[in-house]
Amino acid sequence: MLYEVTKIVSAPFLHLLWRPKVSGVEHVPVKGPAIMASNHLSVLDSTFLPLMLPRRVTFLAKAEYFTGNPITAMYMRATGQIGVDRSSAGAAQGVLDAAVKVLEEGNLFGIYPEGTRSPDGRLYRGKIGVAWLALKTGLPVIPVAMSGTDKVLPIGATVPRIAPIGIKIGEPMTFSGDERQARTRREVTDEIMAAIQKLSGQEYVPEYAASVKARRPAA
Repeated sequence: MLYEVTKIVSAPFLHLLWRPKVSGVEHVPVKGPAIMASNHLSVLDSTFLPLMLPRRVTFLAKAEYFTGNPITAMYMRATGQIGVDRSSAGAAQGVLDAAVKVLEEGNLFGIYPEGTRSPDGRLYRGKIGVAWLALKTGLPVIPVAMSGTDKVLPIGATVPRIAPIGIKIGEPMTFSGDERQARTRREVTDEIMAAIQKLSGQEYVPEYAASVKARRPAA
């Protein structure tokens, strides 16, 4: 109920200020589970994408967002996000298991294969969790390209700016194979990232965004 109320209130406001251009909505199934795999430019990606689609999209977020500021926690729940402890042993598998549960309930699950926000607007190598999820469940992966959200709220900024927003949704992709095979997971992940890159037009970087961030000196 909270999600529906938030969407009714927020969606017109987002349209009025940022006038997002959304294309490819017809590729999102009217019902049933699917995996929405998107590039990741800003924390606002998890706000704009769900609120611009006719169906709820569930993302997983750091558990800290749900135990700190109560307003932030309420907003995270209102926009369809689930808190997950990513610091514990076996956290990565725990995230994937939580995703499987969301899909088994017939919902749309949103994932950022890059694993973290792009540090410079380019598209980085995808982590293989998205492939494991697609192969394990046999469900379609729908590539998504966000644009402009990094201009609205750049990394480190606290006040949103006015800038055009774009959301492009591609055709569903289906895969078959053994999720236990590392080579298969990598091939599927690379295919998904290629589809996202085709939609976004971003320069592709064949290394992980987290590795690039780790090499950069703290601001």
